[in-house]
Amino acid sequence: MKKTFLGLCVGFVNGIFGSGGGMLAVPMLQGVGVETKKSHATSIALILPLSVISTIFYSQHGNIDWKTALPLIPLGLFGAIIGSLIMKKIKPIWLKRGFGLLLIIAGVRLVF
Repeated sequence: MKKTFLGLCVGFVNGIFGSGGGMLAVPMLQGVGVETKKSHATSIALILPLSVISTIFYSQHGNIDWKTALPLIPLGLFGAIIGSLIMKKIKPIWLKRGFGLLLIIAGVRLVF
């Protein structure tokens, strides 16, 4: 039941906020017992298909600025590779702290 709720919540948040569902997925996965590094990697696996579906719907309604998005994709992919390689070397406690700091910074920026 918890995993069904997790999937529904992450999909809903991803649909509204874009890939923001990953920010919700990590703590929820940890809440159902998935270890830190696996929760981060699993959230990415969840977000990929959700983001593809969201992209299709957003695109159909003309809500994507493709001129801005397309040039960012190659560097984003490169950054994802580097990040996944670095994550292997980070201790789980530092991954949690870094993720928590990122959430705080994102939250403060959104509020102000």
